[in-house]
Amino acid sequence: MNDKQSPQSETVAWNGIVSDTVLALAKGSVGYFTGSKALLGDALYSGADAAARLAEALPWRPEKGKKQRAARRAAAGTNGKEPIITILFSVLILMAGLQMTFSAIRDLTRGHLSTVPPAALVTVLISILVKEGIFQYQYRYFKKIGDGSHAAYADSHRFSLYSSVAALMGITLSMIGGYISWSPLLYMDPVAALLTSFLILRKGYTMIAASIYGKTSQELPSAEAANFIETVGRVHGVIRVEHLQAVEQGRYVNLQVKISVNPRITVMEAQDISECARKLLQHRFVHVGEVHMDVVPYDPGYPYKTNHQLADNDIPTLLQ
Repeated sequence: MNDKQSPQSETVAWNGIVSDTVLALAKGSVGYFTGSKALLGDALYSGADAAARLAEALPWRPEKGKKQRAARRAAAGTNGKEPIITILFSVLILMAGLQMTFSAIRDLTRGHLSTVPPAALVTVLISILVKEGIFQYQYRYFKKIGDGSHAAYADSHRFSLYSSVAALMGITLSMIGGYISWSPLLYMDPVAALLTSFLILRKGYTMIAASIYGKTSQELPSAEAANFIETVGRVHGVIRVEHLQAVEQGRYVNLQVKISVNPRITVMEAQDISECARKLLQHRFVHVGEVHMDVVPYDPGYPYKTNHQLADNDIPTLLQ
């Protein structure tokens, strides 16, 4: 398996981790001093995002015996990260989500809420802009290089955006309630915190489920697999790519490829062609993991000659 990433890809991934950590600290500090539970909940979700990406980015396992473990990971369908550390992060995220849930419910039941200061609103707006800018950069970069992980980035960003939008709405409505002296709107801040706590609990659950059962496989659409087909088609000796299935498994993409070759070549020559195609895929696309190659003789179909006729006929064909 191709277990190494390019330095630029690692830099882009670490930029996302650092930005999530900084946003979590900034929103948490402002939320604590302003008393906004919604902003605190959004800060916890940003911290959960950073912890989840950190669990995927850090090289938990040593290099020794990596190829043997990679083969076992592919057979088991897991992403190969150390489950103990990931489960520890998941438990911490679940505890933070439960704490935020109980805190929001306590504020809702006690009442006597105060208006959220404008600093909380400014902070959540800036965080949304910064987060969107970083996401667009990461998404376009990984999509440009053909990395299948851009779909996972989009999914993670969507729920992160839900958390920030919920905090924004809760803070805004709470401020409006304070300005017009309508107390029911003051409850919107803890209500938004309660919503973000559910998203945090979901984040922790998905992390611990992926650690125990492994990440689910997701087949990439045909548009994403077009780059793989074009690369295989350039290999000398490949007449046509009969079938290519790209399955996203964690941060890697596993390929199932069927190619057709000249039916008059030997078995060893066909194996050399398939091996060349496999190495080219893993060398060009750093996120490609396992590649299973199937080789079949090319059949032009009616009205041309079929494969079984070629063995008994010495008349040359167009395929030489």
